[in-house]
Amino acid sequence: MSNPSSITKKFWPLLNLEFSWFITARVLFIAGLRMTPVLLGWRLYEITGSKLALGMLGLSEVIPAIAMALPAGVRVDKSNKHKLISTCIALYFFLMLGLGVVTSHWMQSHTSRAVIEWSIYILVFGTGAVRAFAGPAFNAFLAQLVPQESLVKAISINSMVWLIAAVTGPAIAGVLMGYANITIAFVPVCTMVGISFLLFQKIKPKPVSWQGSSKTWEGVKDGLRFVFHNKALLGALSLDMFAVLFGGAIALLPAFASDILKVGPVGLGWLVAATYLGNFIAIAWLTSHPLKKKQGLSLFYVVGGFGLCILVFAISENFWLSFAALFASGLFDGVSVIIRGTIVQIFVPDEMRGRVSSVNSIFINSSNELGQFESGVAATTLGMVPAVIFGGCMTLLVVAVTWFKAPGLRKFEY
Repeated sequence: MSNPSSITKKFWPLLNLEFSWFITARVLFIAGLRMTPVLLGWRLYEITGSKLALGMLGLSEVIPAIAMALPAGVRVDKSNKHKLISTCIALYFFLMLGLGVVTSHWMQSHTSRAVIEWSIYILVFGTGAVRAFAGPAFNAFLAQLVPQESLVKAISINSMVWLIAAVTGPAIAGVLMGYANITIAFVPVCTMVGISFLLFQKIKPKPVSWQGSSKTWEGVKDGLRFVFHNKALLGALSLDMFAVLFGGAIALLPAFASDILKVGPVGLGWLVAATYLGNFIAIAWLTSHPLKKKQGLSLFYVVGGFGLCILVFAISENFWLSFAALFASGLFDGVSVIIRGTIVQIFVPDEMRGRVSSVNSIFINSSNELGQFESGVAATTLGMVPAVIFGGCMTLLVVAVTWFKAPGLRKFEY
């Protein structure tokens, strides 16, 4: 029979009340936010019929997210993270209210298509600015809620919770769009973000982790210096960034769902959720069966597998094959998430977490939202299917080039 104390220690993060409030608040917050790309993507494509508009949606968010990321990381390390996160959630709430208004049928009846389109871009620009602070703040605050020996397990739990939200959010959005309308769909978005704010207030503020007196730019340089001097961290982030930059097909899913697969908004919601469902299963498995060695080599294999899945998705005209390809890409990406996340948390000291998380967010935002813009431009220029085939091939090329240019990453273990 297992020793009760050992079981308690093993699952300590789940038994920590503040960590539980944190996880509950975050799952509601992320579920609400992950509903919005489905709602906005479908709405934009519905009123514009433009694949470039889908790319512009990602670009409008990534510009402030990247531009403000480095100074935001310094602010996170110097700030009361509880207060900063609370402010970010509140701002998101009002931005979601605004998006609910500008996408409504009332706006469509009383204003022009261009006004609605650019109002969406402006509000999404605002979410990108808030995101620059929220992401690093959440990551840094997590480490203050659990002891160091429980941090790796807490990271896995946090990742799984994020993915649960990322799966359920798009699925709920698709169902609501299919059976109701976008205004009704934004009601649960705002409700979940609002409840998240209230639950987060149950957590007590924590001490400021960095009392540095250096100017903002000096703090920025410290964060950049740390990342670029840690070759394993830099190599893992770079491989993932360029692979997803070219290989991501998420931006074009509204067009694929409408024009090729012909499955409507409900099918779109499930296509968006497929990748995150694969992520969740991979991370859940690795939580109980962690990689013991050759993590760097595994990273090459899973990123290559991700590229192959994107190629299958590109040529598929069957909903279930497309769903399976995206699901498998999520499995591969989930392994990559765990490897990269573990490297970031294990090798970064507490007083540097905000700044390093902000550098990490630049890599993530560059790969996701700039990849979304790249997909929109490529689809407009080449056509949808050739654009995704091009992206999958470029992902495989990135893996091949990195294999020969970064031999140290192949041998990396933790």
